[in-house]
Amino acid sequence: MTEEPLERWAARRQGRLRKPGERKAITLGAGPQRAAHVDPDAPRLICEWDGFAWKALMYVDNYAAARRALNPQPDSTPANQVEAAGPVKGRNPLAPGTGRHRKPSS
Repeated sequence: MTEEPLERWAARRQGRLRKPGERKAITLGAGPQRAAHVDPDAPRLICEWDGFAWKALMYVDNYAAARRALNPQPDSTPANQVEAAGPVKGRNPLAPGTGRHRKPSS
């Protein structure tokens, strides 16, 4: 078996590592850590990975506030982007077709 070059191994490892700036919310409810949606009214601690450890950033009141903190919405549409005015034109996904998942026509 041949050994993998160090540069290739380091690049593969770097791709698996958590990126600095990644954020997560930790539920501060009583009991064991559970899925976020189980106790939506429990307070959350927002943490950010700095490359070596998780650092506390802020405290939020509930699940909805944590979602807003982790996924902020853009304030407005960029000037060069046009908003969609109606339905998107194109192939209708519910139109009859020949795909394997379609019922044969009788």
